[in-house]
This record gives sequence, structure tokens and C-alpha cells, in this order.
Amino acid sequence: MKHVAKKRFGQNFLTDQGVISSLVEAISPNPDDIMVEIGPGLGALTKPLLQQLNKLHVVEVDRDIIAWMQKEYAKPLNGKQVSIEIHNSDALKFDFSDLGKRIRVVGNLPYNISTPILFHLLDNVSVIIDMHFMLQKEVVERMVAAPSTPAYGRLSVMLQYWLQMEYLFTVPPEAFDPAPKVESAFVRCVPHAALPFKANDEALFAQVVTAAFGQRRKTLRNTLKGMLNDDGFTALNIDSQLRAENLAVSDFVAIANYLATHGVNP
Repeated sequence: MKHVAKKRFGQNFLTDQGVISSLVEAISPNPDDIMVEIGPGLGALTKPLLQQLNKLHVVEVDRDIIAWMQKEYAKPLNGKQVSIEIHNSDALKFDFSDLGKRIRVVGNLPYNISTPILFHLLDNVSVIIDMHFMLQKEVVERMVAAPSTPAYGRLSVMLQYWLQMEYLFTVPPEAFDPAPKVESAFVRCVPHAALPFKANDEALFAQVVTAAFGQRRKTLRNTLKGMLNDDGFTALNIDSQLRAENLAVSDFVAIANYLATHGVNP
């Protein structure tokens, strides 16, 4: 099939066989895994996964690719009759928990909606064993960033609250067709077996993190004004002159738990 990548879907198809082999090795699929691939495209990752899985779920929004998949996977693949269930859906609207209670998620995520997809998957984190994604390198660097580094921000804190993440390797633009203008990276995300730091009110925790990073060059005293006063900073032993990028996940949890107990302090 000669499929022209569609900009509105952020399509860049992986073509480098060496990279594909490295991805599959990192994912390490087992036959009975309940695995779902987001944006399977023309099968670069789908086909080798199907060779090792009893069944694969795929979530695809492009109807032209779906029509191609329905024909392509109806016939044996390298002599093996494969089992694939195609979900014609926008990944941002798909309920991953419908697939089971222990699912594995993989995908080459479109750069234009990668962050919203990651946040959407957090809504289903209780049923996810692990996730392996190809993303823009800059996004992966933000995901795994440590406090007091340039890449550390809201995305880092929100994902690290729920997930243990590992930057696996970098993928050059020429591994794709069409070649994107940026480097990519492959990342492994594993939900914490037990949250290292538990927010008593997770919506409030998210609100604190969003407010703190809303104006990241300003101090916490300014960004959290109207939420946490000087007495609160003193009680938490947090310097109000620091910026959000200087705080660890545990610090944000501590602030949220303090506010949940003492109320907002203007």
C-alpha cells in the first residue's frame, strides 16, 4: 500500500528495521499479553508483535489505514494466521480499561497529541502493566527530567507521580518516512506498584502543580499566592523563594496534603 502520511494525524511511519527490532526486544511481548498498539500505521511494529502475540488490539483513527489493515491481516503473516482486533477510535477518547485489567500499551505516538494521550492514559493507569512509546525526544526528556534541570516541569511531576520511567534510546529522523524535523526517543513507563508519595486529594495536587508551573520564572510565593501563605511554607519547611522547577514530586504532594488538611490560605 502506498499511503501518504496525513499531517492532521501527525503520521510519520517507522521504516528502519534495526530500530524496529530494538523496539520489539525492549517491549519483550509474551504470547498471552493483552497488548494494545496506538496508531499502528502501516504495521512496522504491528507485524513483529503479531508474530509473538496470540492477539493484538490496535487503536487507529485513519479509515484508509483501517481498510488496508482489514485486508492485510486477513491473510497469513509469514505463514501464521494472526489475530488482530481493530478499534476505529481516537486514542484520546478510547477507554483502554475496556480491554482488561492487565494491559500493555505500545505505540509511535503522534507528536502533535502525545502529551494529551499520556494524560488520558493516566486515567486508566490502574489497569496498565506497562507502556512503551516512541515520542519526540524533547518530550521524553521532559518526562524523565529531574528537579532543577531545564526540562523539568508540569509533565515531569504529573507523570512521575504515577509512573517509573526509563529513557531507553534515541531514534534519528531518518528512521521514519517522512522524516520528522526532530529526533525521537523510546521510553518505558511502568506504574508504581504503590505510590511513593500519596496525595490525599489528587485533583488538588494537580491544581497545585499547574499553578506552580503556570509562570515558571516566578517564585512559589507568587505562583501559589492565594493557595499557600507564609505560615504554610514555614510549616512545610519549603523556601517560598524557590521556583516550581526546584521542588521534587514529594514536595508538591506535601503542599497538596497540607492544603487538603488546612484549607487554602490566602
